[in-house]
Amino acid sequence: MSGNLSHLEHIKADSNFLRGTIAQGLADPVTGAISEADTKLLKFHGSYQQDDRDVRDERRRRKLEPAYGFMIRARLPGGVIKPAQWLALDRIATEFATRGLRITTRQTFQWHGVQKRNLKKFMQGIHDAMATTLAACGDVNRQVVSSVNPLLSSQHAIVQEWTEKLSAHFLPRTRAYAEIWLDGKKVEDVGGEPDEEPIYGSTYLPRKFKIGIAIPPVNDIDVFAQDLGLIAIIEDGRLLGFNIAAGGGMGATHGDSTTYPRLGSLIGFIEPERIVEVAETIVKVQRDFGNRSERQHARLKYTIDSRGVQWFKDEVQSRLGYELQPLRPYRFEHNGDRYGWIEGEDGRWHLGLAIEAGRLLDNGDYRPQTGMRELAKIHKGEFRLTCNQSLVIADVAAEDRARIDELAAQYGLDDYLRDSGIRRHAIACVALPTCGLAMAESERYLPVLLPKLEASLERHGLRDAPILLRLSGCPNGCSRPYLGEITLVGRAVGRYDLRLAADFIGQRLNTLYRENVAEPEILSCLDELFAAYAAGRQPDEKFGDFLIRTEVIPPPTQNLVPIVLETIS
Repeated sequence: MSGNLSHLEHIKADSNFLRGTIAQGLADPVTGAISEADTKLLKFHGSYQQDDRDVRDERRRRKLEPAYGFMIRARLPGGVIKPAQWLALDRIATEFATRGLRITTRQTFQWHGVQKRNLKKFMQGIHDAMATTLAACGDVNRQVVSSVNPLLSSQHAIVQEWTEKLSAHFLPRTRAYAEIWLDGKKVEDVGGEPDEEPIYGSTYLPRKFKIGIAIPPVNDIDVFAQDLGLIAIIEDGRLLGFNIAAGGGMGATHGDSTTYPRLGSLIGFIEPERIVEVAETIVKVQRDFGNRSERQHARLKYTIDSRGVQWFKDEVQSRLGYELQPLRPYRFEHNGDRYGWIEGEDGRWHLGLAIEAGRLLDNGDYRPQTGMRELAKIHKGEFRLTCNQSLVIADVAAEDRARIDELAAQYGLDDYLRDSGIRRHAIACVALPTCGLAMAESERYLPVLLPKLEASLERHGLRDAPILLRLSGCPNGCSRPYLGEITLVGRAVGRYDLRLAADFIGQRLNTLYRENVAEPEILSCLDELFAAYAAGRQPDEKFGDFLIRTEVIPPPTQNLVPIVLETIS
């Protein structure tokens, strides 16, 4: 391989299709870690090696190795989980992990603190639950997410079918996963001959790749933040096809203006039966043209921007042998979740529950992990995780609602009834103490920050105003921070960039307002802006839109979706 390729490209090429020496590292009892090269390959298997940063310095002083543990992430297309699966995944969390279950912004579960000696047992437990961790991380297409809209039961079923097809299609074909974790057993939905990767090739993709499907009028997956965003066009209950948005991505690096968040560019419409072919073609264009020498510039957004949207569209169409169709009209209204009981079009009921930072871990009277375990024992439908770290108890008969309400109240899961507008729309990444990239607190800071913001909003009569709040411990974007009306992006412990004025539908990025500030300045700035918003907002005007209209934030020129599709004829 060429010498100007990144170090990781060489690791992938030399890995024998993701095997490396992972199996040998797992068998080494001397250390709780595996080799540096194998940690890179382990991501493709759905796990990250981490250590507890709270005790890192103390262990160093005592001449002990870091307190290593592994984060494991499941691949659950569309976030749909059956009750039996829930119980199985909860059981392995209780036995082997710390900090319970966590709902991620990719609509799946991840677990923290699994010791190396238990890692294989954990992976086998997920497999036994009819799930996998294969390609939940790494330089491949990851978890495929889709819209969770309880009002549109039949449409969700249609889109979920395509979500599962796309997910299965892009799973790696290597036998390494089955060999290392499952003692050679066949992995469900993985076909093809051993050690062939017809889509990815032997070095896989230059960086991670994300696909998501949204169902208007709800953009609850932030479709324009995906490498490949698909907007389902449904009329009279029939899926006509998908508008395609390519090149979204949230990651950036402090101090490097060549890295940036980007919203996907709309390039055309395609019928359902062609979407797998189109998606594969787009992935292959990224495989062939993505930057393999500088990983910070390796996402699809940089491939597109370095060559142009028209070049990208032309390349895709040339490989397909036909042209994409003109965009179809659609309209988004919001990108948040809905909470409480909602009756679907089929007469079945769905209960949306807000889970703070997605963390299902018992704490005093608030016992969400135990509560969901008890609910899973009686529920006859399914559960749906959301990209906003919440969950839906879906497909409930009217006669079963009372028992579910009783259990929700018993374990504190009905707190959403008392939540403020900003609390209902808050997202936080994990950050400290487990994330190795974290510069500041996020998940642990959210319960500290929220009461202070709520007190300010209460003073100005804005307690119930829906405001999108995003917290991120670093600029890499797991919590989709650049799409928050209010966002804190970590700079150092206790210090953040304050970003403002994304819209409420996921079609406009926010803007830097204050750089590298601490809590007092953050609260002071926001209190002043809340006062202005309370005094000068127009009917139904959202906070981010108010900041743009009143020119607190300059009107954006490049950080929004440029087409208002209601006007497309």
